[in-house]
Amino acid sequence: MSRVKLVLDSTADVPEEWLSKYDIAMIPLHITWPDGKIEDDTRERDSVVEYWRTLEKASEFPKSSQPTPAEFTALYRNIKREGYDEIVVLTLSSAMSGTYNSALIAARDSNIPVHVIDTKKASAAATLIAKRAREFLDSGMNTQKMKDLLCQEVAEGKVHAIFYVSNFDFLVKGGRVSKFQGFVGGLLNINVCLYITHDTGDMIPFKRIRGEKKAQRAVIDKISMEVSAGSEVDVMMVHAENKEGIDILAEQLKEYYDIATFDETMMGKVISTHVGPGTAGFALYQRE
Repeated sequence: MSRVKLVLDSTADVPEEWLSKYDIAMIPLHITWPDGKIEDDTRERDSVVEYWRTLEKASEFPKSSQPTPAEFTALYRNIKREGYDEIVVLTLSSAMSGTYNSALIAARDSNIPVHVIDTKKASAAATLIAKRAREFLDSGMNTQKMKDLLCQEVAEGKVHAIFYVSNFDFLVKGGRVSKFQGFVGGLLNINVCLYITHDTGDMIPFKRIRGEKKAQRAVIDKISMEVSAGSEVDVMMVHAENKEGIDILAEQLKEYYDIATFDETMMGKVISTHVGPGTAGFALYQRE
């Protein structure tokens, strides 16, 4: 059987232990501060927490940028040297970043077969898609069939990313507000509930609410309309300095669904830049 390495970009908010468990490599996006300082979107907890603190105090937010094709090429070469036969790259939505294109450009000249998949999602949703990919491969499925089936499940709306932000100001400063027509005026310090669409992979608001409890109820109501109660699902909770928020959401999800896999993680630097500390939500993969 072909030895396949999975690759996620750093916006996939993956628990550290999953990297070895599901044989995943990560490639970082980059962050550039207004003063010119550049840092990688790393997953080390202390570094991320420190970043949240800095972000809360910042008057100007940093800009994020995707890995270059050259960076992907170097990663592909390293993976081949490690003895792998094929690579599957799962990137965040191409509607949010040029990461998919960079991975694809590098794949064309790679000396190892590389399959690049636009997950149409981000954050913990991409992590659950990688888990599903590994399950298909471990069952003996070849990479092309795995890719086809995975893309089919994503297109059918089996993967959900739903969350709320506690301060709309971060969406404004993070540059995402241009997509949110009708949500702009007078919304600072209001909870905004968002989801990532299945078809285009855009991040879209669906509710604005005063009060975090109401926001939590709104995201649970949203998923209950998308996925029938009692369905078997994988769940990944995700937050940016709002552990209490995901704990409350988790208890409600456990009442609704037959959860096959449950875990939690924290949002990395790039995702946190756009949604801000105080964000809480989850990814859910409908298995049946």
